[in-house]
Amino acid sequence: MSAASPTTEPIRVPKVWNLPNLLTTARLGLAVVLFLVISDEDWLIALAVFILAAITDWLDGFLARRQGLTSAFGRNFDPLVDKVLICGAFIFPLPVKPAGVAAWMVTLIVARELIITGLRSFFESQMASFGADWLGKLKMVLQCACLIAIFAALALRSGDQSGLLNFVDAARQGLIWAMLVATALSGAQYVWRAAVLFRAI
Repeated sequence: MSAASPTTEPIRVPKVWNLPNLLTTARLGLAVVLFLVISDEDWLIALAVFILAAITDWLDGFLARRQGLTSAFGRNFDPLVDKVLICGAFIFPLPVKPAGVAAWMVTLIVARELIITGLRSFFESQMASFGADWLGKLKMVLQCACLIAIFAALALRSGDQSGLLNFVDAARQGLIWAMLVATALSGAQYVWRAAVLFRAI
């Protein structure tokens, strides 16, 4: 009797439009809504929309890992949408003086995101790993916390809640500076990693 030839199961490739990627797409739509709401200076609604968008950011990554639905499309699309959301959320309140952010701060944030996106796209094309590390994730957490504090302070200022406003204002300023430090250090770390990888190519 001849031995049966081993059968190989086809590699399952996750569908592009799975639940995690649909959540990412929904976050892009929420970003547009957020920018419109900021333009109208509806700060309480802006706070609610941003928190919802931040939840979808956590949820799509959690579902992708848990259900084995990670894909090349998701690895590139998810951080791109994050950058649209975060950069726009910092840019749109710039004309509002009580927001507490200056043009140079937003320039640092946007420049870091653009540089890292370009480097990640290049190294992905070279089949080299260039994903986020703990410092990049900390930067993202601080950016979200900072924006929540900014929108909360602006909403409280509209309602004249002076006691709570002083506390939120202080927390906002502390978070802004912590976020800027993490953004600069994370950017420098990615550039260092890129320099090392360039030598290996």
